[in-house]
Amino acid sequence: MNKKQKNKKNILFRYELVIAAMLLFAILIITELVRTTVVLADEWNKRAEEMVKAEIPIVPQRGNIYADNGTILAADITFYDACIDFKAEGMKVKALLDTLPALCDSLAHFRPGKSADEWSARIKDELKTRKNRAFRLFEKITDNDVKRLRTFPFLSLPRNKSGFYTTSIKVRTKPYGTMAARSIGNVAEREDREIHGRSGLEMALDSFLYGQAGVAENVQVTTGMARMVKKPAVPGYNITTTINVTLQDIVEQELEKMCVESNAEWGTCVLMEVATGEIKAISNLEWSEKRQKYVEGINHAVLGYEPGSTIKPISMMVALEDGLVSDIDAPIVTGSQVMYEGRPIKDPHGGAALSPRQIIETSSNIGMSKIITSGFSKDKGFAAEPGRFRDRLEEMGFFEPYNTGISGEQVPQMRRLGNTKADRVALTRMCYGYTSLIPPLRTLAMYNAIANDGKYVRPHLVKKFSREGEPDSIVGVTYIRRQVCDSVNAAKLRICLHDVVWGSHGTARNFVQDPDVEIAGKTGTCYTTENGKYTNIRRVSFCGFFPYKNPKYSCIVVMLRPNRGAAASSGVVLRNIAHKMYANGLLGSNGRSEKVENPAPATIYGSLDAENQSQLARDLNIKGARSFATPGKVKTGGVPNVRGLNIREAIAILERAGLRVKLSGSGYVASQSIAPGSSFKRGEEIVLSLQH
Repeated sequence: MNKKQKNKKNILFRYELVIAAMLLFAILIITELVRTTVVLADEWNKRAEEMVKAEIPIVPQRGNIYADNGTILAADITFYDACIDFKAEGMKVKALLDTLPALCDSLAHFRPGKSADEWSARIKDELKTRKNRAFRLFEKITDNDVKRLRTFPFLSLPRNKSGFYTTSIKVRTKPYGTMAARSIGNVAEREDREIHGRSGLEMALDSFLYGQAGVAENVQVTTGMARMVKKPAVPGYNITTTINVTLQDIVEQELEKMCVESNAEWGTCVLMEVATGEIKAISNLEWSEKRQKYVEGINHAVLGYEPGSTIKPISMMVALEDGLVSDIDAPIVTGSQVMYEGRPIKDPHGGAALSPRQIIETSSNIGMSKIITSGFSKDKGFAAEPGRFRDRLEEMGFFEPYNTGISGEQVPQMRRLGNTKADRVALTRMCYGYTSLIPPLRTLAMYNAIANDGKYVRPHLVKKFSREGEPDSIVGVTYIRRQVCDSVNAAKLRICLHDVVWGSHGTARNFVQDPDVEIAGKTGTCYTTENGKYTNIRRVSFCGFFPYKNPKYSCIVVMLRPNRGAAASSGVVLRNIAHKMYANGLLGSNGRSEKVENPAPATIYGSLDAENQSQLARDLNIKGARSFATPGKVKTGGVPNVRGLNIREAIAILERAGLRVKLSGSGYVASQSIAPGSSFKRGEEIVLSLQH
């Protein structure tokens, strides 16, 4: 065999191997094809159908949260990140370089912070490598911002030529920032990647706000794959709250102001409409060491705390309803200290004998204890049946859930008492504010009932549900009890609470009186506990309503560890809120709600100077006005009487007498912390409460 024949034979052998391999491969393909299309046809058809028609969830549009006038408090807003893809295939690099100065100048003016030269350097660096497919120009910009960017040089070109594109993200936004932020709440992503409420209204009403998820599926069409909506998503409800933006702003400002002045650890305030139970404002502030300022804290308004003396009017309500007290002016023997079951009850405000009216006015622990313990007994003696007191509160609806819409709402914790010695002692403490945990909102609701002729309306934060602009349901006035107490007894309690502020011995008389708004309410002080023992740290409160003659609003303020008493801290917050509301015309033309047919001659608070007083009367056209006259004489060496004077005159008189003067408020002297004529030590501090 010659060389030529041998080469031909080798070539044919190689061809045969290639053909054999190809035939084998073809046989394998045909075999697998038959296996797939015939043997396993059903299984593969099922898998293909599953892949084509795989269900894809459609996230619903979350509902908005509104204030009572329709102002948005929380909403989903779409933001965009603006980027350039430097690896875009059709990117016009020459066009970019030609327009770069103009583009960089536009970018620098769009959002200050980076100069045109800095933009130019960054973009040129990216062009050198062209590695970045997501060169971010700006983060979290609005749709209008994106439209504006698309008018800039080079960025106005189509995406395949400029590489300019945006990515979107939905962010739950509060346009008013921290205003009522704790009550509105926050949202967060769960493990299933769905966004749901985490706190506040966002969590409490999440099922309404979230809506119902929809379903889409991929289907094959002649041109490829398309997404078909199988079940459309149902948007969430929009929720209109009872929050009034103006009142919320007033409440937050006054609470923060007092927290700063008194160096309190935290403070909470709730303002409610008497007739409807609508919560018009709610604020929770606490000191942040990290941020070195007061920030929105946990919702103390719905958490249980020992209330202190703000419980006394509620205890007195029970006494009036059960006939333990009928005449609020009838005296009861009290004293400054009494032993009960071997335990002393001390009374820093007490006297030899006090009427029920005076017991509330002076905040007498002994007086309140005697009424309750002597009343709840089998023989009406001093050996009490303690459990009945809690039973009566339960019958009044005191422990029923309010379902306000506020997340984390707690019910009062007041243990059931037997008739042991320890239980009888516990009752004495319980009726004046210890051994029980009561959320401030609960106390407020009962005071609101007193202001509302005994009608116990349910506090609520939600006013209306709507979807796509159409109202679905309106939350009206509901009652925990149509009458928690008789209207006559409610009137008696209002008198008692009025005396706390306006009585000659009222615990709030020096700080809560306002010349324009007649306020009624009660102070409360309670020492906190740690490891089961009471500390010297005070939690103070004031709860009340205004205007007195025709109550429109009720309010409670609670503060932890302020550097002053209940009336001077919590009480002043409430007073300032009421005064601002009056000044802004939110209480009508007359905050005192009095119709005076023949008004008495006006008293001018102005100056010791008779000429100044006469000038003031002429300027204000006050006919028959009585001047304040010279302050009454006091015993030699006693504290001068400076009430009614202007600041300059008052300070001069007191400093000459040897007192250090501290001012609270603005205007003329309405009250002084040390009574006129009292003895004092040189250098002692006196606080003057000023009012216009």
